[in-house]
Amino acid sequence: MMESYDYIEMKIPAKSEYVGVTRLTLSGIASRMGFSYDDIEDIKIASSEAITNAVQHAYDTSEEGEVLIGFAIMEDRLEVVVSDHGQSFDMKAVRQQTGPYASEQRAEGLREGGLGLFLIETLMDEVRIHRQEGVTVLMTKYLEGEQVERDARTIST
Repeated sequence: MMESYDYIEMKIPAKSEYVGVTRLTLSGIASRMGFSYDDIEDIKIASSEAITNAVQHAYDTSEEGEVLIGFAIMEDRLEVVVSDHGQSFDMKAVRQQTGPYASEQRAEGLREGGLGLFLIETLMDEVRIHRQEGVTVLMTKYLEGEQVERDARTIST
């Protein structure tokens, strides 16, 4: 059975002045879902890092690029997708195409010595990356207790 979820999508010009707008939206969504203040801050920092990297590195200065940010609101988690080629995407397809981040990989849009990606991985529960016509980063944060429960189920089976 397909998991149902609400989905919100924002498309912003690849300009740093719009990163704050996405942070406000994200804060509202995460707060409504019941995330703790600390988790909301972590999600905002990780998402801002991914968006800022897309803004800074995805397009050359002559290009008018766009960054697409998607929020999948699920019962036990929030998934945030940042894509720097600015095209709408199907969340199910994104989940299938993205793979776990391997430390030897370096995403084009996350090249600041890998520190941006390290920060994102530290703050989020799961991080997956897909490179094709740009970089897509899928970040997942579980609601308090959900990740522990999920891990316990995985260990016990």
